[in-house]
Amino acid sequence: MSTQDGGTSDQHGAVPASVRAQLLATEHWGLLASRSTAQGEVLTRISMFLNFTSASLVSVALVGQATGFSDVFVLLAVVILFIDVAIGLLTQLRVMNVAHEDLMYVTAMNRLRAAYVDLDPGVAPYLMAAHHDDEAGSRQTYYFFGGRGSFSHVAGSSMIFMATANAALIAILSGLLVTLAGAGMAAAIVAGAACGAGFLGVAAVKGYRGYRDVWRRFAPLSPTPPRDRE
Repeated sequence: MSTQDGGTSDQHGAVPASVRAQLLATEHWGLLASRSTAQGEVLTRISMFLNFTSASLVSVALVGQATGFSDVFVLLAVVILFIDVAIGLLTQLRVMNVAHEDLMYVTAMNRLRAAYVDLDPGVAPYLMAAHHDDEAGSRQTYYFFGGRGSFSHVAGSSMIFMATANAALIAILSGLLVTLAGAGMAAAIVAGAACGAGFLGVAAVKGYRGYRDVWRRFAPLSPTPPRDRE
C-alpha cells in the first residue's frame, strides 16, 4: 500500500517503512547509550574498589610500622580486610549485574537488526554484528570474526577479575583469622588457599549458572539458523 511520503505500509498497519526504520534507529541509539553508561559506571566502580583497597593496605602497613606491629595493628588489619572484602563483594555483585545487562543490550540490538533485515533483506550481508537474538547471535556480536572460545571470553571478563581479587582478599583474611586462633603458619596458608580457591570456584559456577538461566528463560524472535551456529 502506497503512502503520501512515498513509503509503503505492511501487514502491521498504515505505518510507512521509513517511519518504522526511524523508530528502530531511535531505539537502537537509546540501547547504545544505556550500554555505554553501564560499562562506564562499572569500570569506575572497579577503579574505586582498587584504589580503596590499595590505600587501605598502605594505611595498614604505615600503622604497623608506627605501632611496632602490636595487637592494635592486628585488630586494625582484620577490620580493614573485612571492609575491603565487603566492598569487593558489593563491587563484584554490580559487575555481574552489568554483565547480564550488557548481554541484554546486545540481544536487544540484535533483535533490532533483525527488524532492519525484515525491512530491507539486502542489508544483511553488510552487518558484521548478528541479527539473531539468541545465544549464538550474541556470541557473533561480541566477536565478529568468530572462532574465539568461551574460555577466553570468560577468563578475560571483569567478573572473573573481580572474583579473583576478592578471592585473594578472602584468602588473606582467612589466613590471618586462623593465625589469630592460635594455628601455625602452615595451617594459615592452607586455610587461606582453601577459602580463596573455594570462593573463586563458587563465583565461577554461580556466574555460569546465571548465564545459562538467562537463555533458558529467554525466547528469541529471530533465532540463528542451525547451519550458521558454531
